[in-house]
Amino acid sequence: MTDARDLGSEDEKLIALARASRVRTGAHEGAAVRDETGRTYAATSVSLPSLHLSALQAAIAAAVSSEARSLEAAAVVTEERELDEDDFAVSEDLKTATVVLAAPDGTPTSVTRS
Repeated sequence: MTDARDLGSEDEKLIALARASRVRTGAHEGAAVRDETGRTYAATSVSLPSLHLSALQAAIAAAVSSEARSLEAAAVVTEERELDEDDFAVSEDLKTATVVLAAPDGTPTSVTRS
């Protein structure tokens, strides 16, 4: 974990995107990721009878379907205090350098750097 005060403006934009997605849909959580070319993808959690994805999993799926090979950063806005193992695993699949967890008001609560 790293001090959340070390975030740059691009990481703060990811938090804003994740937060806006969450608010717009009323979802439990929102996420946004930035790929190696600077493109961003935002998503919310998906809960269908036959499909369940966390917001981070959905955002990463959108990035991968657009040919992203790695992620510079990811942000998740949620009421949860930590990400689960599946979220960390999928972020590691794309060699995500920075993962930010933020409270619903957008305040960063933890930063993990690889």
